[in-house]
Amino acid sequence: MKKHRKIYDSNKPFRLSRSRVESFLSCRRCFYLELKYGLKRPSFAPYNLNNAVDLLLKREFDLYRKNQSPHPLFDHYDIKAVPYQHPDLENWRNNFKGIEFHFPNTNFVLFGAIDDVWESTELQVAGHKSLHIVDYKATQTAGRVVLGGGWKQIYKRQIEFYQWLFEQNGFKVDNKAFFVYCNAKTTNIQQFNGSLKFDVDVIEYYGNHSWIEPLVIEIHKMLNQDLIPEWGRNCEYCHYRQHAGSLESVSLHD
Repeated sequence: MKKHRKIYDSNKPFRLSRSRVESFLSCRRCFYLELKYGLKRPSFAPYNLNNAVDLLLKREFDLYRKNQSPHPLFDHYDIKAVPYQHPDLENWRNNFKGIEFHFPNTNFVLFGAIDDVWESTELQVAGHKSLHIVDYKATQTAGRVVLGGGWKQIYKRQIEFYQWLFEQNGFKVDNKAFFVYCNAKTTNIQQFNGSLKFDVDVIEYYGNHSWIEPLVIEIHKMLNQDLIPEWGRNCEYCHYRQHAGSLESVSLHD
């Protein structure tokens, strides 16, 4: 059997993405096996429709960014802001670059790729204007989108992670963030005609990223031990491996 090379090396800076931090919260065992031994979970098919919505929203907001004027949604939701201009914006949006921070005493380079940043047009303390972190989402659900439910907790942590990264890079960040939610319409629509129509809502969310630094320290501690974590009780991948392995073991000894 071919041995997998270890990925994590405590002696070198190691890039730790926002999605990898989330995978640690999902299952410590799966996280450990991937980062220490390169054993990845099976991947999902890409969300190409969602990615297309993201791309089109970025293009749309960039038109208003260029002119430093508020998007019409800002007037509708009484948001006092304009899309933020910064020379590093494209890097921040790049999945392989993002905005990053070298976390002290761990050698982790934490990073994440954002969708957008809006700059408040209201004066803050000492005359500085603050930034609102923005995330685009696409879905299809009956009624209005709300931020409750299991998957939405992941979205909240995602935007809090971005808020934290910007603060670590010296930006003044408002704890009020925004989700731009595009909800595909299906009610009273009889024909597709090659076109999807969306209700677009802007939902504000007040983030709290106090959980991040203790969690990063916990991740560092776990990766620097040799003991593989126990099976994840709520992890479907762990359950599959455990039960499939048990059946194979029985079959081999029949």
